[in-house]
Amino acid sequence: MSKIMILNGHPHDDPDHFVHALASAYASGAGELHDIRRFDVAKLDFPILRDPSDWKTGDLPEGLTAAQDALVWADHLVILYPLWLGEMPALLTGFFEQIARPGIAVEPGEKGLYRKLLKGKSARLIVTMGMPRAVYKIYFRGHSVKTLERNILKFAGIKPVRVTLIGNVERSNASRMRWLDRIGRLGRRGR
Repeated sequence: MSKIMILNGHPHDDPDHFVHALASAYASGAGELHDIRRFDVAKLDFPILRDPSDWKTGDLPEGLTAAQDALVWADHLVILYPLWLGEMPALLTGFFEQIARPGIAVEPGEKGLYRKLLKGKSARLIVTMGMPRAVYKIYFRGHSVKTLERNILKFAGIKPVRVTLIGNVERSNASRMRWLDRIGRLGRRGR
């Protein structure tokens, strides 16, 4: 039994968005065998950081305390988001800036380097997009996923990071149903 934090990174709370269905499929599968905590950034209220000193020494917004606690608690993180303008949505970036603060995700060390505080955790990124996933991987080189993996997750010590790319999300209902089934199976396995 794993402790899993599920982070639905879609910034809009309209339930018709496919990312919401994927997050629910994962949560449903994982909930059978694992302890889960789910967060939907669209339902959280927090300001965007504008001053680097706020990240280092500012107070965490009250509405994010449970999410930050879950980040420390979890063995495995599942982060789902739609590709927007080639990147993860700005609200999801802002969420990570708020909860992954010094003392939680990293600790200042010597010579300007940071010590990784989230070692021993793994992650799964599930990213949806309108384009074919091969185009994203080959032509665009998966830069958004690589940025999240390298600059946030691995920077804090989270590895391995596994990636599931879902392209052509508007293709067909049958394709969506197959993906929901696959993601539900990943949840049951805690992967």
